[in-house]
Amino acid sequence: MAKAYPKTEITAGIVTYNNRETILRAVETCLQEAEGLSFRLLVFDNASTDGTPILVEKAFPEVEVIRSKRNLGFGRGHNAIISRVRSKYHFVVNPDIEAADEVFRRLADCLEEHPEAGLVTPRILNPDGSEQAIPKYGPSIRFSILEKFPGFHWLRKKYTRQDEVFTEPTPIEFCTGCFFGARTKELYRLKGFSRNYFMYCEDSDLSQRVLKSGKTILFEPRVSVYHKWNRDNTKNLKGIMQFMKSLMIYFKTWGIKI
Repeated sequence: MAKAYPKTEITAGIVTYNNRETILRAVETCLQEAEGLSFRLLVFDNASTDGTPILVEKAFPEVEVIRSKRNLGFGRGHNAIISRVRSKYHFVVNPDIEAADEVFRRLADCLEEHPEAGLVTPRILNPDGSEQAIPKYGPSIRFSILEKFPGFHWLRKKYTRQDEVFTEPTPIEFCTGCFFGARTKELYRLKGFSRNYFMYCEDSDLSQRVLKSGKTILFEPRVSVYHKWNRDNTKNLKGIMQFMKSLMIYFKTWGIKI
């Protein structure tokens, strides 16, 4: 039986930039999976040029759309959302996510049952239902760079712990930014995402700050969401350079791990 949450107990935020192809499904499924809860969804648009904010406003007038005059990036966009919410639990959601499995209620319940947890993330699935290879360790030279070269792809399995079977909430070292939940007061305390990153590694940085604070990060394998995971940005030179810039900032902040 679902818990009865008081007013605006759960909030969620989506940051968009030219996501008209996926955003409506993301919003629709979030609202569906939060039905019956005290829930508020906010969308922060990073100056899209494809009509994304108008699309959301027309289809879902109950959703608050915040329009930025310029692209602030992933982390700063979410920080703008976090600064506006007053809830017990807050969720960070990608615009290419399809929510499922009563994910908001069940992950909020998980946080309630595990006061030691700072962040919680569900199983992330591809649209066909197969599991995505999401990292569960923090960035390192071998996991973030070496595993991309021919002959070293086996490192990806270790990086994502694909050979392990998870049946209950399990501590991990990295929480993906595509979908996670947290106590809102913890996000306030941590001051949200670091402003040092425009895109990439901001979730790794947040994960490290959570762990440094003495909290754990939980992977809840019994709850799932679907993720399109379009990584076109890392297949061109501009995207690769942005990723490497963010990775260097991360290593400078937290030290280089082999």
